[in-house]
Amino acid sequence: MIKAKFKKAVTLLFCFFIPRKIGSIKKILWFLFSRIFVFFLLLTLIFSIVPVPYSAYMIEKKATSLWQQKNYSIQYQWVSLDKISWKMQMAVIAAEDQKFKDHFGIDLQAIETAIEHNLSSRKTRGASTISQQMVKNLYLCSSRSWLRKGIELPLTLGVEAIWSKARILEVYLNIAEFGKGIFGVEAASQYFFKKHASQLTMREASLLAASLPNPLIFKVNNPRKMMRNKQRWIIHQIYNLGAEEYLKHLK
Repeated sequence: MIKAKFKKAVTLLFCFFIPRKIGSIKKILWFLFSRIFVFFLLLTLIFSIVPVPYSAYMIEKKATSLWQQKNYSIQYQWVSLDKISWKMQMAVIAAEDQKFKDHFGIDLQAIETAIEHNLSSRKTRGASTISQQMVKNLYLCSSRSWLRKGIELPLTLGVEAIWSKARILEVYLNIAEFGKGIFGVEAASQYFFKKHASQLTMREASLLAASLPNPLIFKVNNPRKMMRNKQRWIIHQIYNLGAEEYLKHLK
C-alpha cells in the first residue's frame, strides 16, 4: 500500500514538471516560472527539517574541477546548531550581519550605505546578509550578475518566511566555505584545529569568521596582519552585541 502511494505521488510529481504539450511562448514562460517556483519551494520546505546533503556551490566547485581535470576533494560534515559553539555562531553574525535577528532577509540600510560607498570608492563593498549568502551558496551559482541577484532576492524572502533565524544560521554555518574544499564549521574545526565545532574557543571561532567571505584569500592556516586585525575586531563586536545573549532572540 505504501509503495503504491509513493509510486503514485512520484508519477504525479513527474507529470507536474513535464509539459504535455508546447503552446505559445507566453505559456511556456509561465510553465517554466511556475515549475521553478514550486521546485525551490519544495526544496525549501524539505531543507527546513532535513540536513542539507550538498549545496549548489559545492556542486559547482566539483563540476568545475572535473571539467578542468583537476583534483578537488570536498570535506563536509553536517552538525546541528546545538553542536556548534555559541562563539562560532556569534562570530559570523558579528563579522557578516550584525542586524541578522532584526531584518527580513534584506538589510536596506546596508544596501544604501554600500551604494554610497561604491559610488565614491574604487573598492566595492557588499551588503549581503547571512540569509542572502546562505541562499546563494545553497541554491545558486557563484557568478556575479544582476540575474543571479534577481533570483536571489525572492528566494531569500521565501526562506525567511518559512525558516526560523536559527535554521538559517544553522544551514549557513554548515555550507559556508572555510578553505579549499572545506565546507561547514565542523569540517573546518577538525581540519584547522583538530577539534569539534562545539569546542571552538573565541579566538578560533573569530579567526574562522575572519576568513569569510573569501577563505581562499584570507587563509585560516596562514593569517596575515589584516586578518588578525579583523579577528580582534570580531571579538570586540561579539561582546558589543551582547555575546551569547544575542542568540536567545533568534526566532
